Amino acid sequence: MDLETKRQRIQEFAKARMDFDPTGHDFWHANRVSQLAQKLYIADFGNDNVDALMIIEAAAYLHDTIDDKLVSDIIFSQMEVEKLLEELEFSTEARENIMFTIQHMSYSKNLTNQYDLSIEGQYVQDADRIDALGAIGIARTFAYGGHANNEIYNPNIPVIDLKSKEDYRNHPTTAINHFHEKLLKLELTMNTEAGTKIAHERTEFMRQFLAEFMAEWQGEI
Repeated sequence: MDLETKRQRIQEFAKARMDFDPTGHDFWHANRVSQLAQKLYIADFGNDNVDALMIIEAAAYLHDTIDDKLVSDIIFSQMEVEKLLEELEFSTEARENIMFTIQHMSYSKNLTNQYDLSIEGQYVQDADRIDALGAIGIARTFAYGGHANNEIYNPNIPVIDLKSKEDYRNHPTTAINHFHEKLLKLELTMNTEAGTKIAHERTEFMRQFLAEFMAEWQGEI
């Protein structure tokens, strides 16, 4: 099967399952992750390895189609993805690489156990986390916070040290707390040099935003 057909089928699959999402985990998030992950990989290795780039592209577009934030039956969703990859004639090794990446790359999955991803998986993970930073990261934080019925900020709700997925998903928090509990820490979790540089730049932008937010919150002119 030719690459363009694979790309089209993967994007159609992702779009059908993510187009409805209002929380920042929509198709355009997957599209950004795919584009950035490939750029990061090419910056380090060039664009000769077509198979690696296709694995990166597939994992990036599919990573949230099995996420419990978007789907109610994770096992069924994983089976759907596996069936798609088989239909698209990915090799057994490539299918295993993609499935392991999308099942183990999330921030919450790695709070209690750090998973060793493939080279391709590391670039997808970095790109996914970078998309949680900078201007887009700020916008996504407030979109998800509103969806989850979290306050923008409440000084009576403390920032906590997240140690488990249970902490991450279920503790009382605010949109502003989320920056301190997770987002400002992401640059330290990057796998790649190129990813680290971009993550640092976007983190600094968020720090500037938070400084301005707190100044306005406190009534400074």
